[in-house]
Amino acid sequence: MAVVRDLRVLLRFRDFRRLLVVRLLSQLSDGVYQIALAAYVVFTPERQASPAAIAAAMAVLLLPYSLLGPFTGVLLDRWRRRQVLLYGNLLRAVLAAGTAALILTHVPDWVFYLSALSVTAVNRFILAGLSAALPRVVDRERLVVANSLSPTAGTIAATAGGGAAFIVHLWMAAGVGSDALVVGLAALLYLCAGLSARTMPPDLLGPDPDLLQPRIGAAVASTVRGLFEGLRHLAKRRPAAYAMGAITVLRFCYGALTVTLLMLCRYSWAAPSDTSGGLALLGLAVGVSGAGFFVAAIITPWGTGRFGIAGWITVCAAAATVLEPALGLPFSPAPMLVAAFLLGITTQGAKIATDTVVQASVDDAYRGRVFSLYDVFFNVAFVGSAAIAAVMLPPDGRSPLLLILIAVLYGTVATGMALLRQR
Repeated sequence: MAVVRDLRVLLRFRDFRRLLVVRLLSQLSDGVYQIALAAYVVFTPERQASPAAIAAAMAVLLLPYSLLGPFTGVLLDRWRRRQVLLYGNLLRAVLAAGTAALILTHVPDWVFYLSALSVTAVNRFILAGLSAALPRVVDRERLVVANSLSPTAGTIAATAGGGAAFIVHLWMAAGVGSDALVVGLAALLYLCAGLSARTMPPDLLGPDPDLLQPRIGAAVASTVRGLFEGLRHLAKRRPAAYAMGAITVLRFCYGALTVTLLMLCRYSWAAPSDTSGGLALLGLAVGVSGAGFFVAAIITPWGTGRFGIAGWITVCAAAATVLEPALGLPFSPAPMLVAAFLLGITTQGAKIATDTVVQASVDDAYRGRVFSLYDVFFNVAFVGSAAIAAVMLPPDGRSPLLLILIAVLYGTVATGMALLRQR
């Protein structure tokens, strides 16, 4: 298979192998931690989740540090990225262990969310650092293939981590004890991810030494200027700006569908008292979506070669326009699981293409800032979609109007990217 051949070529790069190990362990940990949080918020028998409660949780966990995202980029362009991967993961290990302790002690919700926020906030440094460092470990000719395999492998690792978390939850009795155990497992994996970063030299991942600004105070003081510099740089790189706009809308759609799926699993496809059954259905949906991510990694190099990057994003959005209402409107488990698989392909395919055009178009000195802005757009869109879903969704998660609105947004992206490609 072509993907196996491409992977063999990339694995010849020793530094790529090392960076890939850090990514896999980091995102494996993320999958475990995120599913543990979802299970605690949505599927713990003692708690009654609603669309509004899910939206509020997403806002608490994502919005604050999304608004501070540019600070991440400014610091990433000054700090050694290898050190960010090392100490960031070690810090997350400590914070995740604290979250497990808070779950066991039944603290108020705001204390729990504050602890979870601290873990996911550090995650912004890790993911942005991994993306900004990738061009330092492969040559330009193999960047598209590396973007197909490396982030997708990380997503598959996150899916595997989520699957492991589901298995632990289903094996143990439902309750805060199993939630705390899974969060503790995530803390252990974060520790392994941090230690794996020590296999790389401190200066390997950049930025260039003359761009380092070791004084944190000076780096923070330049944040506002750095933000506008990053925006101006992105404005001059129109392909990257258009692709980021398209993927932001697709992320909005993905967020609304995520809330819908959560409510269907919790209250529609299983009895409200059967939290284990609902959690098993959610785990199956996550698994088939992860399989879609894997398929996207295989076909995206062919797709971008056949249609171009903008053309491939157009194809992905157009396919989602048709598939999402056709499979989603019955609100039945089987068609929705098929939709999870196919939309996993289209969503990840468009993201691979966007990552590639951003990395290829943006100068290394600005790459950290631009990828942090990328994360801001991603998370604000996700939170915004959760808020819309909270208004439109009934308690059982069945809203034809919401699914039609999402299809219209998919179609708008497909049309816009097709017009831009013609220009």
